[in-house]
Amino acid sequence: MAAKTGTTGSMQVDTDLVRELAAMLNDTGLSEIEVEDGERKIRVSRTMTAVSAPMMAAPVAPPAAAPAAAAPTAPAISANAMKSPMVGTAYLAPEPDAAPFVSVGQQVKAGDTVLIIEAMKVMNPIVAATSGTVTEILVESGQPVEFDQPLLVIA
Repeated sequence: MAAKTGTTGSMQVDTDLVRELAAMLNDTGLSEIEVEDGERKIRVSRTMTAVSAPMMAAPVAPPAAAPAAAAPTAPAISANAMKSPMVGTAYLAPEPDAAPFVSVGQQVKAGDTVLIIEAMKVMNPIVAATSGTVTEILVESGQPVEFDQPLLVIA
């Protein structure tokens, strides 16, 4: 039924059956159908590209809801917050066992190092842009940070 073999050994394909099977692939969302009738066998398959789009779209929706919930606290912090100038890993002390550069309640002057951001194996000192008192530290030592992420607040 699916394929016919003549006396010369050549195969004749039942194109109507192939089209019917291809339509079944589209209707069912399957990637492959195989039909066997005695010695004759036909298999129709396709590359599934449409499946990847919904999988990519699904993870996008939940993160969109999360930043909306965090938005009310962001304006209060961002007014006086020092923001990260780069993507990297924040360190609050020069070495793991050393005292932190700054702590909450500490006075700092413009130009004082307040933390380090490691980016591509380079330790980048982050200095206070203004003088004042550290009122809040918004990151933990060893935490990955994004560009423009609030790091600490100096008031």
